[in-house]
Amino acid sequence: MRSVFCMNQLNLILKPSSILLVQQNSFIKPRWMAIHRWQFPSLSIHGIEGAFSGPGTKTVIPAKVKGKFSIRLVPNMDPEKLRNQVKTYLNGVFAERRSPNEQRVTLQSGSKAWLADVTDKQYNVRQRAIRKIFGIEADLIRAGGTIPIARTFQHTMQKSVMMLPIGGADNGIHSKNEKLSRENYINGTKLFAAFMIETSQL
Repeated sequence: MRSVFCMNQLNLILKPSSILLVQQNSFIKPRWMAIHRWQFPSLSIHGIEGAFSGPGTKTVIPAKVKGKFSIRLVPNMDPEKLRNQVKTYLNGVFAERRSPNEQRVTLQSGSKAWLADVTDKQYNVRQRAIRKIFGIEADLIRAGGTIPIARTFQHTMQKSVMMLPIGGADNGIHSKNEKLSRENYINGTKLFAAFMIETSQL
């Protein structure tokens, strides 16, 4: 569905001295915000293990620290090639520090990006169902997700795969307080029913 992001909201939480930069820098104008959110790869830092993070003061330097991050891929990116590039880069930066410590970079899992075939007839069915329930035209955008099985299904069965999300941009996906609004839950249930009815009429 449509994003609830607004540049005015961003300006409100920034310092006054930063607002001019936000307005002048083409990198974060609304058009570029959308491009970076929907089209480009992204890197997320998930946490650091080993460093003291509890209440109070503790100055002990840990013997080992582990950092976790992920990179969302886009079509035509090779996970194995990216893994080697990231490993080479991190090892190069670490070598420049001339540290007596050791660094190890490992990949837990990786998969190629999945790209939906929006020309498939089931997407026309989806659009009709969304119009019927929400009264709007659905925006077909590219958005990151951690659902590697979608590409596996499409590749293995040689059939088009479609996702029919019912969440909103304010759901706080993967966060501590992730939620699904009551309105989206109710309308989402209606949407699935409408989709099945529209599909039966093909």
